[in-house]
Amino acid sequence: MQSMTQIRQAALTRYLTAKGLNSPQQEAVRTVLGPVSVLAGAGSGKTTAIVSRIAFMMRFGDAYYGEVPPCAPEDVRYLEQVADGSAEPDEQRLAELLGFAPVPGWRILAITFTNKAAAELKARLETMLGETAGDVWAATFHSACVRILRQHIDRLGYSGDFTIYDADDSQRVVADCLKDPALQERGRGYAMEKAFPPKAVAHEISRAKDRLLSPEDMLREADGDFRRGKIAQIYAAYQRRLKESNAVDFDDIIALTVRLFRENPDVLEKYQNRCRYLLVDEYQDTNPAQYELIRLLAEKHRNLCVVGDDDQSIYKFRGATIENILSFEEQFPDCKVIRLEQNYRSTKQILRAANSVIRNNLGRKDKTLWTDLAEGDKVKWYRAADQNDEARYVAEAVKKGVEAGGSYSDYAVLYRTHALSNTLERYLAQENIPYRIYGGLRFFDRKEIKDIIAYMCVVNNPYDILRFSRIINEPKRGIGTQTLANIQKISLDLGISPVEVLRTADSYPLLSRSANALRTAGAMFEELSDAASEQTLDDFYDTLLDVTGYTDMLQALGEEGEGRLENVRELKTSILSYINTAENEGEEPTLNGFLEEISLYTDQDRAD
Repeated sequence: MQSMTQIRQAALTRYLTAKGLNSPQQEAVRTVLGPVSVLAGAGSGKTTAIVSRIAFMMRFGDAYYGEVPPCAPEDVRYLEQVADGSAEPDEQRLAELLGFAPVPGWRILAITFTNKAAAELKARLETMLGETAGDVWAATFHSACVRILRQHIDRLGYSGDFTIYDADDSQRVVADCLKDPALQERGRGYAMEKAFPPKAVAHEISRAKDRLLSPEDMLREADGDFRRGKIAQIYAAYQRRLKESNAVDFDDIIALTVRLFRENPDVLEKYQNRCRYLLVDEYQDTNPAQYELIRLLAEKHRNLCVVGDDDQSIYKFRGATIENILSFEEQFPDCKVIRLEQNYRSTKQILRAANSVIRNNLGRKDKTLWTDLAEGDKVKWYRAADQNDEARYVAEAVKKGVEAGGSYSDYAVLYRTHALSNTLERYLAQENIPYRIYGGLRFFDRKEIKDIIAYMCVVNNPYDILRFSRIINEPKRGIGTQTLANIQKISLDLGISPVEVLRTADSYPLLSRSANALRTAGAMFEELSDAASEQTLDDFYDTLLDVTGYTDMLQALGEEGEGRLENVRELKTSILSYINTAENEGEEPTLNGFLEEISLYTDQDRAD
């Protein structure tokens, strides 16, 4: 005779099987408490397991392994019938009978790497759970941390309306820092920007932040190395510039959150209790700062499930460290390791080829993907003589496939860098093959879009000197380079915003020659500030285009400006989409909220 525990577990196994989950997926779903490492091979139903795990937690809690209250005899019979297959599993009744401390959605934090992945997770949860799915905090690392910082960053000396700088902004700030006389090397006979290219320096600073190194840490680590020591000094100046502008860069978002938690135990405890159940996707791509963030959050309750695949780690160049997933069992000796090895995407031929290559990797977690799908065609390997031969082969293969009844959309070509696309494009054009390149110039990287967003940033955060400098003379307002430098100097010396300097331009002899133009610009920003507080976000956008003269400037360019004007109009579509999403989620659409949303697009999200 089976025990009640055996009956309960058999009924839940039947329920999960009916949901289409294989045995390892089921184990990942029903193991609710403690540390869990899910090694999910490519195409192994990882997202299905993640979504099902969250739904199971919210319906059943720890019903599989925990102690469930006794059932009435008729309920026990029902569970036996579900277990032996003579009755269909009724989700609601099973939850009522077996639900053991179901987890409230707001106790769950699910971390993904892209906004697209977070949105997909939310959508699939809503299909499973209905409205209660909205209680789950599904977010990227950066969006979760921004939400925390908006509430508590004052503890670190910033204000909650801080601006988020992207990679281009960071390089511009570094370039400005290099002009600081205090950083110049007398007698060395070189230009700082040539010896320390802003892009390279910004990359070094980014990697330091990934490792949670402060400028002081970086200087100590340099240990007398001139170049590293100088970059540490630039890093310190860079951080001062950011703070003066009440701005953070993309790497600061996580690094400052870790610092906030370390320096403020009360804030850390608040989020440890709020996020008692943590789930992290793509764990193989986490960097040291992200690891420390998760470690701090999980330290108290230890209900941490990480999902990843060391075989798919491709972001080392961005600071990701595969050691986070490889050493998870050392960090959590009591963790449960679950391998998802059944592939639902590829044929046997493809998997044999992939397995034969990947098994040669050193220091990997052993796993072998398999599938029930068809044998499939053999993988073809063409060893081209050169780049032209390779491009010719690809173009001819596509052409032959389409002539045989295929479609152009059946084909995709991957290459390592965009520089390799030129030869391929030439051969595709010769064969009249239509194509589209993904990951080219992104919408939000276009000049006119950056200009308009810069205006919005300055209205939202008047201390944002970088964005202010970008648009104060765009369109032309007769404000020269020296005048702009004087505005920045006055702003920094007096601790007031550059917008405030415009409003009080008559008070400063340094600005006397441009006082009229500056007062006009100051009045413009005052009008925009009033509009932002009084109008809806979409109406404010229309006002901004009108008051700044940006639309008039593009129209004056004639045909050349028409495409740029169309992009400016398209930006309003993004605003309307944000407004609709915010209202559907019961939130008030705000300028700050919109700027935050577009700032947090990751590289993957922003593909053209």
